[in-house]
Amino acid sequence: MDLEFEEPVTEIIRRAYNVKSFRFKRPEDFDYKAGQYVIIKLTDGEKKKGKPFTLSSSPTEKDHIEFTKKLTGHEFSNILDSMVPGDKATVKGPFGKLTFEGEHAKIALLSGGIGITPMISICKYCTDMKLDTDIMLICSDKTEEDMIFKEELEEMEKQNPNLKVFHTLTRASENWTGCRERICENLILRELPDYSERTFYVCGPPPMVDAMVELLQSMRIPDSEINKESLIGY
Repeated sequence: MDLEFEEPVTEIIRRAYNVKSFRFKRPEDFDYKAGQYVIIKLTDGEKKKGKPFTLSSSPTEKDHIEFTKKLTGHEFSNILDSMVPGDKATVKGPFGKLTFEGEHAKIALLSGGIGITPMISICKYCTDMKLDTDIMLICSDKTEEDMIFKEELEEMEKQNPNLKVFHTLTRASENWTGCRERICENLILRELPDYSERTFYVCGPPPMVDAMVELLQSMRIPDSEINKESLIGY
């Protein structure tokens, strides 16, 4: 069941040069699953405008909910960018089917850019709940400056022996010593040799999600084992 409530922003966290997280107090009766999204409604003049945002917080975090936004320079994005703690927003939700509650023994999470948001929620949830789920997260970003939640994921890897995180950058600087490939068949075969045993979760911009689904289908992953969500910039 979805709720609608108005809350002031309690904290704003800069995750990267163009990414911010916005936190709100979590109402006691607001329940959601890791990976779900909410509609955030903001007042622009006399009109209220709403857009969907994936929650980057975990259901295990009882005191707050959080969504994370890439700042694009678009109208709605600029309103968010100008917000300060105490400014109010209306939250409606939760929605979405890109969720995980421990129902699979092995999962592979493929994220592109801001598509990391549902994945961080799922990883937090599994870590906090001490689930036995074998998780492989492959994050694709453009540059080092575009990577978000890197430190949080490193800390989770220390706490969760079942979590492995792999980063690849497509436009890395000369100093980057890690992977420089796009997520492709060779990368999956190398980093996920047991890929055929896993349930896949894919999130990112529409072209990336479409390409990943096509790739997984070509590798004979059944559609029933591919969960996806596209994030449109605004």
